[in-house]
Amino acid sequence: MIGAVLTLAVSFFAVMNPLGNIPIFISLTSGYTDQSRRNTARKAAVVSFIILTVFLILGNLIFSVFGITIHAFRVAGGILIFGIAFNLLHAKPSKAQSPHGDEKMEAEVKDDISITPLAIPIMAGPGTIATVMARTSEHHVVNLLGVLISYTVILVATYFLFAYSTPIINKIGKNGLNVVSRLMGLILAVMAIQMIADGAHGLFPNL
Repeated sequence: MIGAVLTLAVSFFAVMNPLGNIPIFISLTSGYTDQSRRNTARKAAVVSFIILTVFLILGNLIFSVFGITIHAFRVAGGILIFGIAFNLLHAKPSKAQSPHGDEKMEAEVKDDISITPLAIPIMAGPGTIATVMARTSEHHVVNLLGVLISYTVILVATYFLFAYSTPIINKIGKNGLNVVSRLMGLILAVMAIQMIADGAHGLFPNL
């Protein structure tokens, strides 16, 4: 189980890309005190945890209601995640996991940015949700517990990275963040291809 948790944790870290999103967090919290930044990061992590846990618990119900098979979802989710990985490989923020222009402008004028755009779409965006739901077909409690532990660990890590974002970016620098983003993009691309392959095999078992 430890190996599976580590693999999932790397996957969630790559999808959320907290290091690469540090500049976005800093720009959104410009003018905040250090304590306010920590409070905002903490609330965003808690909200993200609730969102991901809801999808983890209700994933199979959602599939049943909309008549979706897990294999089709894995193919679609893999394509979505590959798009995120492609942007990371070029050190670009993913459009799916980053706030749009309107969301950025709204965030600049409102007090609480922890839910939008921090929790959604930066931390618990489409790619992260797809990664969670791709595992919901595995009903075994140990498997689901592994997913829960994995994204919880990464959310905690994201909180600390955001809470102490200023000294981190001063230490690593823009180039360092770009290197990390590219490495995460490569790992994520491989995982996305595997997800697509697993889904395609389930849809077309005779191929």
